[in-house]
Amino acid sequence: MFDFNGMTSIITGAGGGIGGETARYFHACGASVVLADINGAAVEAAASALNTGDARAIAVQYDASVPGDAGMLVERAMEAFGRLDHVVANAGIYTNERAANMSDEVWRRTMQINLDGVFYLCREANRVMAAGGAIVASASASAHAGGSLGHAHYGASKGGVLALVRGLAREFGPRLRVNAVSPGTIETPMIADNAALRNSDLVSSFALGRMGRPEEVASVIAFLCSDAASYVTGETILVCGGSYIG
Repeated sequence: MFDFNGMTSIITGAGGGIGGETARYFHACGASVVLADINGAAVEAAASALNTGDARAIAVQYDASVPGDAGMLVERAMEAFGRLDHVVANAGIYTNERAANMSDEVWRRTMQINLDGVFYLCREANRVMAAGGAIVASASASAHAGGSLGHAHYGASKGGVLALVRGLAREFGPRLRVNAVSPGTIETPMIADNAALRNSDLVSSFALGRMGRPEEVASVIAFLCSDAASYVTGETILVCGGSYIG
């Protein structure tokens, strides 16, 4: 684990598998954590579970598609803990729809949450983050492979995240570092009960022959926020078990 004592971390999408595990990991590393998600009840429960010995976790209901929510979230973090060192922009949606039949609403909503939301949060966080801080955005292996059938909109939104991260790394450096992770097929609650997927030819074709675990993504995010990655910025680490090698 890494030493995040005295630091504050915002994790969005913290009501889900990867975001929730990332919040737990950062908290275990000593950070004060701000758990944000559109599902307020989920992050309230997650924060309560972390606050067993102290009060280093707070929950904030947050909609990544709303520009004002980004400013509100950063303000809440500063009010609660007085500083901001890490931002993990993990909020996202994943829907299944072929492009030929896709409504404008589905396309726009995917971009609003998966791409616009990253921009809004990074813009607001940059204004207050401590020098030496780090931002990590969640992209996807789909951003590299083009997305599977029915997910062109998702792949496009996450491809935008990769480009945004590279641009922000140039603009925010040398004060801040900005990187991305691209998870592959991860065993989150959404697919944890899908035995057909777990045992499918698709998963067996991965170089490591299995789905990933949320903690395997969280540890890479923590690495990118740590001093161990102090000379890494504008980069993306694929955490996909070799489902995409390119």
